[in-house]
Amino acid sequence: MDSFQAVFFVYLFILIGFIAKKIFQDKSDEKTLVLLSVYIFQPFLTFWGLLQKPLDLDLALAPLIFFGFSFFIILLNIFLARLLFEDAKDRSIFIVSSVIGNTGNLGVPLGLALFGPASLPYTTIVNLANVFIVYSFGAYFYSRGSFDVKKSILNTVKLPILWFALLAIVLNLIHFHPSKFFNLFLEMGSYTAIVLQLLIFGFYLAKVSLKIVEPKLILAVTFMKFVTLPLLAFFVLQFIEIEALAKKVIFMEIMMPLAVANVNLAALYRCKELIVTALIFITTALFIPLLPLYIKIIERLG
Repeated sequence: MDSFQAVFFVYLFILIGFIAKKIFQDKSDEKTLVLLSVYIFQPFLTFWGLLQKPLDLDLALAPLIFFGFSFFIILLNIFLARLLFEDAKDRSIFIVSSVIGNTGNLGVPLGLALFGPASLPYTTIVNLANVFIVYSFGAYFYSRGSFDVKKSILNTVKLPILWFALLAIVLNLIHFHPSKFFNLFLEMGSYTAIVLQLLIFGFYLAKVSLKIVEPKLILAVTFMKFVTLPLLAFFVLQFIEIEALAKKVIFMEIMMPLAVANVNLAALYRCKELIVTALIFITTALFIPLLPLYIKIIERLG
């Protein structure tokens, strides 16, 4: 019951963002909120999160395991896409959308709700792996091969979240401990980031349209996201010797619905962005009734 209450209050911030966007429409600019989040408050969250736990093998392995699952699914999807879809854009969406989950906007606050502050080092470092996937594989496949992968990686390197993460890792390794008031400063910025991320998610959901729906593509993506990937992760994690909390966070991040970043990339490269927005809305809606089942699975990983 506590888990469901925690998730309810996380989703309440998303609902507030959704309602605010519907009421204020063009008067509320989500792009400004995104800039504040990406360039100011997410670095706070990453920096603070990576100082909460001494760096060890479990923490280092978490993003590698997450990346391994994502890379395997991309390879599998490349093969399946040729069998399932004739349209090149449909193939691109299917290949990459299911692995670009909402590990930041939803994953970090949900981890806090389910596992407490101990989850922060894991959720923040796994989100870094997801950021790399977004700006490399995501950019490449949404552009259908016309985008320079080297340039996408350079764009990733420019993100401040990565540099603050590197600084936090270095400070962690030399056993730096923030003072009481510096830690409070970081904590305030971090929780601001979490609330801002949830509001942004609500803003984007308010703009989603279901007017154009392609059932075959939606069914394929949702099956890969909510059945194939979680089953693969649960099976493989049984045989990996890492801390139970690390396993739980990895599985939780894998089960996240599609991220808003999918829309950004699809719109940038004109890859059926309306279909992608519908996919985000549908996977987010499906995630809610599936969550009790996922929580039970997570508990079995402990």
